[in-house]
Amino acid sequence: MHIPVMPVESIELMAVRPEGIYLDATAGLGGHTALIARQLTTGAVIANDRDTLSLAMARDNTAPWADRICFHYGGFGSLADAVEQAGFEKVDGLLADLGVSRYQLTAPDRGFSFMSDGPLDMRMDQTIQRTAADLVNHTDEKTLADLIFQLGEERRARKIARAIVRARPLRSTLHLADVVERAVPRTGRLHPATKTFMALRMAVNDEPKELDRLLEIGPELLKSGGRMVVISFMSSDDRAVKEKFKALGHSGRARILTKHPMQPTEEESASNPASRSAKLRALEMI
Repeated sequence: MHIPVMPVESIELMAVRPEGIYLDATAGLGGHTALIARQLTTGAVIANDRDTLSLAMARDNTAPWADRICFHYGGFGSLADAVEQAGFEKVDGLLADLGVSRYQLTAPDRGFSFMSDGPLDMRMDQTIQRTAADLVNHTDEKTLADLIFQLGEERRARKIARAIVRARPLRSTLHLADVVERAVPRTGRLHPATKTFMALRMAVNDEPKELDRLLEIGPELLKSGGRMVVISFMSSDDRAVKEKFKALGHSGRARILTKHPMQPTEEESASNPASRSAKLRALEMI
């Protein structure tokens, strides 16, 4: 079972009511979905995700509340369809946890991590064609370096890209991690390949544009008084959320509920290390 990040804060800021309609835009393994569903009576929660395997596990993990959950497969661009297909026009609350699920990170066959060997896949949605293997083996050196620098914020991107091109064909996650580590040896706590893997994952899944879609569509799906809560894990994502929320606040369409981003308590960070870099922002539509 996935441990939801900042569970108390996210549910309180969404102001979940027993009769309300809610949208968990990133259901993952169903952690936040279950927290919402257990507080409902006549209400409903729409659980959306673009990973069909995660959705299947979310169904199992939320089985006790199945009568109040509608599942939907799709990216952020299909959130309006998710709400409509569930039989609603608008929702009282929307939650999006932008982190990668523990299942995706720990399943070797998904290729998200270098903690164990696996294929260079990294696709959240298994129906898309391009994999991480396609990127590292067929992207020209300059484009690859720019991608690693911009998405991974990796200052040694050019040296890494050069090493990747010379080592082609890259065959697996551990092969790629070894190539990166040889090119730029460890200097701190993080494994040298951490930012490269993050950049490739973001590129494969088109994460920057997906976030743009969420921030464009999400507020439009909220009723007056409806609340949107976004939990991000990277500074670039948090900046995008902050700017969008600020624009909505200045336009008079929304009231920002978090003057500064909320972060996990020391206790949560200790018990759930994956939550350490989380930042939560929330707003209420007027």
